[in-house]
Amino acid sequence: MVYIGNRGDSTLSIIDSETLERGESLQMTPASPETGGSPHGVVYVAMTRELWVTTGPGKSIEVFDASEPRHLKWKLRIPLDGSTEGFAVDNQRGRFYTNIDDMGKTVAIDVRSHKVVSEWDVGSSDLQGLALDTKRGFLFVACQDHVVSLDIGHDGKVTDSVTTGGGLDDIDFSAEQKVLYAAASVTATLTIAEVSDDGKFHVKALVPTAKEARGVIAAKGKTAYLIDPAEGHILGLTHR
Repeated sequence: MVYIGNRGDSTLSIIDSETLERGESLQMTPASPETGGSPHGVVYVAMTRELWVTTGPGKSIEVFDASEPRHLKWKLRIPLDGSTEGFAVDNQRGRFYTNIDDMGKTVAIDVRSHKVVSEWDVGSSDLQGLALDTKRGFLFVACQDHVVSLDIGHDGKVTDSVTTGGGLDDIDFSAEQKVLYAAASVTATLTIAEVSDDGKFHVKALVPTAKEARGVIAAKGKTAYLIDPAEGHILGLTHR
């Protein structure tokens, strides 16, 4: 099953990934006593069979029981101190990571207790997407014009930072290639940086893209895809 959040009407839709048929649609009304805002980030947490939904300005994460994948049930709300931005799930360590954008901090939440267990200051007040190197324990935090590497095995210690150009949003990491991808919409560039075992960045290439292109997904091999919202295109890239 695939779960899709619609900010326009504050709903969650369920899609069968094999038949592509649309199933139930669940309303997330901001005024509801059960749901605190419209969906922003939507992610399945395999360890607990739950769907976690960040609400951006709603200042909360809404957790749904997904033990019956075709029938979501609202479970609980995790209140946070500010607007959420970005997410990453660590099923190996049982953690969910998100940024509290207006407070400039990244938080780790235990997926079983639903409690915030760590808070890290990355030295920026404009936080965007997150990406995770699960095996080596590095969390990458996108700021306005750079990405910071945190060692989550050592209380979120900052191991390095790489300048990317302004206008970052979602970033991604290829565990296969040990490469971080960060697309900057203002400078219209994609930074491709290898991450070494000590959490240091080593820039491999700075690739021209398109204005406003900022969301990036790492695919198999040395391939990545970006969205070009101005032209309505998907940009594909294969690198050495």
